[in-house]
Amino acid sequence: MTTLVIGAGVIGTTLAYELARVGEKVTVVDAAAGPGLETSFANGSLITPSMSDPWASPGVPKMMLKYLGREDAPFLLRMRSLAAMAGWSLAFLRNCSEERWRRNTCAVFPLAEYSRDRLDTMTRELVMDYDRFDGGTLRIHGDAASMKAAEASLAVYRDLGCKIGVLNRDECLAMEPSLRPVAKDIHGGFHFPDDRSGDCHIFTDQLANRAKAMGVTFRFKCKVTGLKPENGRIEAALTSQGPLQADRFVLSAGSNSPLFSRQLGFNIPVYPVKGYSATFDVTGWNQAPTMPFVDNSRKIGVVRLGSRVRIAGTAEFAGYDHRDNAVRSVVLLRHFRSLFPESKGVGTPQHWHGLRPMSPDGRPYIGGTPLSNLFINTGHGPLGWTLACGSARTLVQLMGNTRPDVDLKPFALGRP
Repeated sequence: MTTLVIGAGVIGTTLAYELARVGEKVTVVDAAAGPGLETSFANGSLITPSMSDPWASPGVPKMMLKYLGREDAPFLLRMRSLAAMAGWSLAFLRNCSEERWRRNTCAVFPLAEYSRDRLDTMTRELVMDYDRFDGGTLRIHGDAASMKAAEASLAVYRDLGCKIGVLNRDECLAMEPSLRPVAKDIHGGFHFPDDRSGDCHIFTDQLANRAKAMGVTFRFKCKVTGLKPENGRIEAALTSQGPLQADRFVLSAGSNSPLFSRQLGFNIPVYPVKGYSATFDVTGWNQAPTMPFVDNSRKIGVVRLGSRVRIAGTAEFAGYDHRDNAVRSVVLLRHFRSLFPESKGVGTPQHWHGLRPMSPDGRPYIGGTPLSNLFINTGHGPLGWTLACGSARTLVQLMGNTRPDVDLKPFALGRP
């Protein structure tokens, strides 16, 4: 059985590896020059089952309206993008109810835990080193009201069996001493000991090398322009290097996946949402942070990656706009400097932005399509790194007519 995987990000590469494990002949195609060079390249670096809840939540519509038109907004909605995302937006708003938020969280969390455990196993078995941290994540809050609101939402996670430590200010500072200069900004926080972090690009690159050693072929700088249907199935992928045939095809092209499905007469409800990060070399900075944490008030994540620190955050709804927005990067740096006033002499930041493939309900699309030999593995949004290994393993089980270890019905295309 031959399978052609479209997309060599963390989603497509983990899928290729899992297919090779069961003896499939696999080819991966990507327009980039190597694996994990787009949305997987400099993402937020967190592997967090504790963040399985979707962005579509009761408070988000009000927040987006509050910040409408502000370039420094945590959620920036471009008015020019409204027409293109009209259907997606309505579905997103429908999922902002308390009931649907809870249902979507409960659907994603088991896959996230399974995926983290699969990542742990792969890391151990393949002896991979990608600046990994196993001590969990910290979420800090600036006041009692914020802590109380978070407690209400975290009740869902407790019901699901997620381990959560509740910390006061001193306990937060003991866990991350680099925050002592801004102790007055911290009321308390939560520790999630079963989370992980690491460099997604390094992982993807190393896994691609392991997959190559198992016989997987990677064709880079190979742009897929379309899929050729024939009698209810795909006959070939049309590429810049000519048509490529296979027995089966998998769309793991992130935000670009809907561009292919529309040519075939069906829709994958995925919309690109731009995220930003900045990465510093912190060699010589003895007070650099070591514990991955999310600052709830500033809406940013801070992760230590070996001799580097990465900050990430913000969401920009601007369609397929790959242009950099310097204001967003400045906001990230401003938040970082306010957290770490002693960091001003530390390295020149490497700025990055990428398009997260967002579904309206926060669940990825994993499974079959109207064409019998075309499968999809896309729409993971900000949880691509968290869900990659579990999505790959379960989709391979589904493709092999084996009952998946995690029920994939909640992730099927055409779900309610």
